[in-house]
Amino acid sequence: MRYRRWLQTLAFDHPAHQIALQEMLQAVRNASERLERLTKHIEVLVPDWTLSPAVNALQALRGVALISAVTFMAEIDDVRRFETPVTLMAYLGLVPSEYSTGKTTSHGGITRAGNSRVRHKLIEGAWTYRLQARPGERKLYILEEQSPEVQDIAWKAQSRLTARCRKLSQRGKKSTVVTAAIARDMEAFMCDIARRTMPTH
Repeated sequence: MRYRRWLQTLAFDHPAHQIALQEMLQAVRNASERLERLTKHIEVLVPDWTLSPAVNALQALRGVALISAVTFMAEIDDVRRFETPVTLMAYLGLVPSEYSTGKTTSHGGITRAGNSRVRHKLIEGAWTYRLQARPGERKLYILEEQSPEVQDIAWKAQSRLTARCRKLSQRGKKSTVVTAAIARDMEAFMCDIARRTMPTH
């Protein structure tokens, strides 16, 4: 809001520039209001969803909020249809690409194949692991509602992934490479929690 208020104070000499700025600010306001409305609708609908226990449990992880958890479960549905987390990683396009010529094999960036919505959410969430390992104030309230098993997985994920992020950064890896690696590991923890909290039928 402070940034938006600052934008509102900007003044231009030419009227056309001022009109363009106001139109863009209005577009941002409209988009923000729409996002807020849709988020509230999702909050209301999730408790009646059969996958709501998994959605609630996934939010115990750092970098996973309501929309990320809903996106993951809506797009993946039953995680048990993937034999291993690595199979799901490939489905999400998070595995490295491979180039083979004769006896030479080299690896490139992630394939970006498969489900882009979940991949984008995982990449967004992975950026949070650059920070020190400790649950935030909001996350503590969510953790209190979870089983000890889910709490343990969430803390294991946070401590392991923050350490891995730091280690990869110290080795001089690009931030994008580090984030993709963290997103892969994050998916494995999400898969584990979803398997444990999904309805059995």
